[in-house]
Amino acid sequence: QVQLVESGGGLVQPGGSLRLSCAASGFTLANYAIGWFRQAPGKEREGVSCISSSRITTYFEDSVKGRFTISRDNAKNTVYLQMNSLKPEDTAVYYCARRTKYYCSEKESDYWGQGTQVTVSS
Repeated sequence: QVQLVESGGGLVQPGGSLRLSCAASGFTLANYAIGWFRQAPGKEREGVSCISSSRITTYFEDSVKGRFTISRDNAKNTVYLQMNSLKPEDTAVYYCARRTKYYCSEKESDYWGQGTQVTVSS
């Protein structure tokens, strides 16, 4: 059974950092690209970042470039999203999702985690 479980969310002050984890099970993580998405209240879900299976390709949405990094440890079946210099507008539920291919230009995702709340507030 394919499962993705996010963790690491929480409340942080503006300028702070959080590292989100996406633990994968039920499939071979090394064969798939993984994306991070977020959805703020009243807004549509948006793609934040993606990492290809080989780590060669990464993608970042413009508003997080230079502040977020993405990495993966296939041996640990985990993908990470390091978020630095957090802003109130980063507040959202963050989800990880499995792309249907090993590369990020494939936009379709077939399995999603349950999400983890990130709140940036003073």
